[in-house]
Amino acid sequence: MPRLSRRALIIGSASLAASPVLGAVASSGWVDVVVVGAGAAGLAAARRITAAGRRVAIVEATDRVGGRCITDTRTFGVPYDRGAHWIRMPDINPVAKLAGAAGVDVYPAPPGQKLRIGRRFAREGEMEDFLAALVRTNRAIGEAARGKSDVPCARALPKDLGDLRGAVEFVLGPFGCAKDLADISAYDFVKAAERDVDAFCRQGLGTLLAKLSEGLPIQLSTPVTTIHWPSRSTLEIDTTKGRLKAAAVIVTASTGVLTAGKIKFDPPLPKRHLDAISKLSLGSYDHVALELEGNPLGLQSDDLVFEKATDNRTAALLANISRTPLCLVELAGRFGASLAAQGEAAMVEFAVDWLAGLFGADVRKAVRRKAATNWAKEPWTLGAFSAAAVGGQPSRRILMEPLGMRVYFAGEAAHETQWGTVGGAWESGERAADAVISRFWPQAAAARAATGRRNKK
Repeated sequence: MPRLSRRALIIGSASLAASPVLGAVASSGWVDVVVVGAGAAGLAAARRITAAGRRVAIVEATDRVGGRCITDTRTFGVPYDRGAHWIRMPDINPVAKLAGAAGVDVYPAPPGQKLRIGRRFAREGEMEDFLAALVRTNRAIGEAARGKSDVPCARALPKDLGDLRGAVEFVLGPFGCAKDLADISAYDFVKAAERDVDAFCRQGLGTLLAKLSEGLPIQLSTPVTTIHWPSRSTLEIDTTKGRLKAAAVIVTASTGVLTAGKIKFDPPLPKRHLDAISKLSLGSYDHVALELEGNPLGLQSDDLVFEKATDNRTAALLANISRTPLCLVELAGRFGASLAAQGEAAMVEFAVDWLAGLFGADVRKAVRRKAATNWAKEPWTLGAFSAAAVGGQPSRRILMEPLGMRVYFAGEAAHETQWGTVGGAWESGERAADAVISRFWPQAAAARAATGRRNKK
């Protein structure tokens, strides 16, 4: 499996500095394409369609752009990513490649991670054992995925993990996939692309996406209510601010929102698509952000720390983010979801207790400002990111299938190998946009292809 790493409102002035063309979408009228959602997939799709010379309208239910990429600079006075923070595979990541032109700094994440055993760090031999256990587990899940039937990842775990089992299960399950290994398809786990090289954005990943939205016609605080999709020439999209008509629509809402029926389809979605969406449910992954004065943990910038846990009541630590006093305690999977359901106070209490148990009681004295996310309660997200249930891996390809050649889906759940990543969401948005352009404006698609061939020479 990929490297050991993984991840509300725009509160920060950095994110608010971006200036999409708010209110530019007519409350009623015709556009070429409507994009539902201004997250990574929606922005990518809209930029592609605009570049092809077509008129696009982006309708966003919330009052900010970015989707699950939100940077807050007010709470702590430094950039704090409330959602996605890791930039996977920066050498090939389309979002990372746009960072320079957007005027933000993307830098490599430190390689590797640390393991805490009680009040001390793992010794060299202990760390080697931990890494070897991860490799063996990855290999075992890979072997299970070669079988004729899909199985939960937990069923494939080696029986000789011993007291490393808790740490291995957390790293590969909740931390890597936002779900426990018992809830994850072995096929989907193995299909995921390697994610062993990462980067961070110093100004915040949400800030980067906000900058990439500049100049796009985005209508904020405009939930889509119904998409009327079977039509000979047009489809109609009802919003809380009026009706739009278009040749096609690209829906980038999360599978959580789609499952909840917050966007109606007339007629209803086919059972094939409904089943696919239900098998790509969102897991739980939240940050408890703590400002720790004086670096009481003695860690370097962006150090990643796990615990040799004895049960699932554990977390991960990302310390001193971008050389600031801000540390993130990452809560995920079933246990993280149970804490989030209890609210911010319970999440913060666990995070502080957990750190004190690993680094000593003096940590409590160093805690200054604190905050916690709760993505399951964000009404237009309803979770973190998708990991397929057993038998659900083919659902990603099903979700990519257009309805009536007019309704297209995009987002991290609609990517077979980069699900759960901002890069995967961006690529899926570009893919959907390319399909729409090829279907309705083939001359524009041909011109783009010719330009691409010239640029490669």
